[in-house]
Amino acid sequence: MQTAAGAFGGETYTDGIDTLPLMKENVGHSEHAAISSLNCPPFIVVELCREHLGLNPCDKRRSVHEYRDMFPAIDFSLIESDEDSLWTPDIREKDEEVAVRELKFLKWLWTRKEKEIAIVSHSGFLGHALSTFGKDCHPTVKIEICKPFANCELRSMVIVDRGLVGSDKSTTNYPGKIPHGLDLPSDVADEKNKGNGPTQ
Repeated sequence: MQTAAGAFGGETYTDGIDTLPLMKENVGHSEHAAISSLNCPPFIVVELCREHLGLNPCDKRRSVHEYRDMFPAIDFSLIESDEDSLWTPDIREKDEEVAVRELKFLKWLWTRKEKEIAIVSHSGFLGHALSTFGKDCHPTVKIEICKPFANCELRSMVIVDRGLVGSDKSTTNYPGKIPHGLDLPSDVADEKNKGNGPTQ
């Protein structure tokens, strides 16, 4: 969420403005100023697009009330339980189970009215989703979309709803911006990942 707030949030938050901060000051001991939610797109947390669940403590989320305190303007209403009920300490989620979550997430995505949506997730989830649901792409396109993600990499894609189940109206009125800062392109990530085998 820090990455999303930094990339798509407003400018530095100023007390006295009649809006909640998107992210409070020094979240995660970052020594970063608070970030304003003024003029930024809606932020909605969806648990379906989380990393592989189970075993690894780093894949367990904090409680929702902790996140709400750190990120006051982010919408957590779709999270069903305050504590992480999806993560288990002794069983790692199978690839097939991740694929089921990915499909549920994509179905949820089609219900959104916005036409431009940023999905901020773990590279493992995104890479798995793109490799699972791109089977009808041309092989060169498939290779391109399945390249490993670099840390904090931003990719732009068009996802086509061939079943026409999505919304036909756009409600996007976000003024938009390209996040500032350096971007590590996929080819640099490819070089770093050579010899590491396929990502999981």
